[in-house]
Amino acid sequence: MIAIIDYGAGNLFSVKNALDFLGLENKITNSADDLRRADRLILPGVGAFPDAMRMLGETGLISVIREEVQKKSLLGICLGMQMLFEKGYEFGETDGLGLIPGSVKLMHPAGDLPVPHIGWNSLEKNVPCRLLDKCADGEYVYFVHSFAAECDSANVAAYCDYGMKVPALVFSGNVYGAQFHPEKSGETGLNILRCFAEI
Repeated sequence: MIAIIDYGAGNLFSVKNALDFLGLENKITNSADDLRRADRLILPGVGAFPDAMRMLGETGLISVIREEVQKKSLLGICLGMQMLFEKGYEFGETDGLGLIPGSVKLMHPAGDLPVPHIGWNSLEKNVPCRLLDKCADGEYVYFVHSFAAECDSANVAAYCDYGMKVPALVFSGNVYGAQFHPEKSGETGLNILRCFAEI
C-alpha cells in the first residue's frame, strides 16, 4: 500500500487518481500507524514552503517520516520534493526535512523567462535512477513552481532547462523527489509512478 501523506497542503486527489488508474493500492492519510504499515510513502505539496512545513509539523508526522524512510521509499512531489531538503528560502529561512542535502531558492532563469515556471519541459537524464527506468531521455513532464533545488549533481537524476539547469528529479537513498507533477504528466508521469511502485 502507498500512503499519500495528508497534512493540509497537498494536491492529494490528483495523485490518488493516478495511482487508482494504475491499479496501485493507496490511501490518503495523516495516521502515523498507516505510514508505518505502508510499503511506500508519497509527500505531495502545493503552496509556500514555511506554511507546509508548519502544517506537517502540526501533524506530528515528521519524526515518523524520518524513521520510515530508513526502510521504505518516499516520493516528494513539487513542494513535497522541496521539503525533502535541508532549508527553504521562501519568506525567509525555514528548516526542511533534511532528507536530501541542499536547499531551495527562488529561480532566476536567464533571459526573459517568467517565474513561476509553468508548463511542459523535457527531462535531461543526469545520473541513473530507478524511477526513470521506463523513460527515455528528453521526455516531457509538467511543471508549476517558482523555487528550485540547489544540490550536488550526484543527487540529481534529471534536470530540465529553463534558462538555468533546474533539478527535476532528485534522490538520496530511499528518498526521491519530483519537482514536476508526475500525476499530471501523461504516460511519462505514469511510468515514473509505476517505477516508484516497483522499488
